[in-house]
Amino acid sequence: MNVVKPIKSVDDLVKAGLVAPADRVALEEVAARYAVALTPAISKLIDRADPDDPIARQFVPDAAELTIAPEERADPIGDHAHSPVEGIVHRYPDRVLLKAVHVCPVYCRFCFRREMVGPQGLGTLDAAAMQAAFDYIRRHEEIWEVILTGGDPLVLSPRRLGEIMEALAGIAHVQIIRFHTRVPVVDPEKIDAALIAALKASGKTVYVALHANHPRELTPEARAACGRLVDAGIAMVSQSVLLKGVNDDADVLAKLMKAFVEIRVKPYYLHHPDLAPGTSHFRVTIEEGQEIVAALRGRISGLCQPAYILDIPGGHGKAVISGSAMRATGDGCYSVTDYRGGEHSYPPAD
Repeated sequence: MNVVKPIKSVDDLVKAGLVAPADRVALEEVAARYAVALTPAISKLIDRADPDDPIARQFVPDAAELTIAPEERADPIGDHAHSPVEGIVHRYPDRVLLKAVHVCPVYCRFCFRREMVGPQGLGTLDAAAMQAAFDYIRRHEEIWEVILTGGDPLVLSPRRLGEIMEALAGIAHVQIIRFHTRVPVVDPEKIDAALIAALKASGKTVYVALHANHPRELTPEARAACGRLVDAGIAMVSQSVLLKGVNDDADVLAKLMKAFVEIRVKPYYLHHPDLAPGTSHFRVTIEEGQEIVAALRGRISGLCQPAYILDIPGGHGKAVISGSAMRATGDGCYSVTDYRGGEHSYPPAD
């Protein structure tokens, strides 16, 4: 089937053969709460004959999203608690998130910001809010790195991206600018000369963190898009989420991490899935994750090893799951130590 337009509704999913008409009512309820979008590149990747297709599982809505577990939270990693001005999250001393836009070309069904992104989400920062965000960064000279996320910042036009980079180029204490994106995988043709030029900033080092979770996402087109970025002098790292039914298998993860290295993308983070509403069907246990990651050791090069991390609920930062920060307390519960030395229960006791 030749899909030429993005999929943005349950009707579109039915017409594309991605969901059964009988599932329409339940999925309309899902779509009313959480945004739906698939690009043609992603739709083409889905094997419609496989009910357990790992690409479909990531992007096609499921009635299981209507089941909210008691431990799940609308803001599972505590963005709001660390947002001094609109669009800024300042959780760590030397870096901030700049959330310029809250829309994406695709909407992952496991997204930890699913309550904030999409057409009905927090929207795009207007000129005044963007200026206030830049002013905050200018005032805080400890900020060494600005991480553009959202939403997917690469949905912005080269003109808008260029304006952001020009503003950041004028802030002397900012040395590193990082973009978190799925665009090279889900819309590889968008990575063209104009967009790449817009990502450059005089005197700054630019990184692109690519989000992909399964080796099939790294199509020839996606690999070529990453090649254009790296050849232009933009360093790339990866981030993935450990997801039940997608990549909770050491062989699949090994193929993914090796594929990253082959295309000059350094494996960086493997996230334990966050406690976002309606995502319990994606979550593995900590013990399962530890076993899978342990199986990677010795199986693949050190170049291919990501850090397996947990974003501590409530905004307390990241902890390396395989390290001393995690201590089992029984019944699948843990005590997690944040970077300041604070102790937290996982799952949260409240």
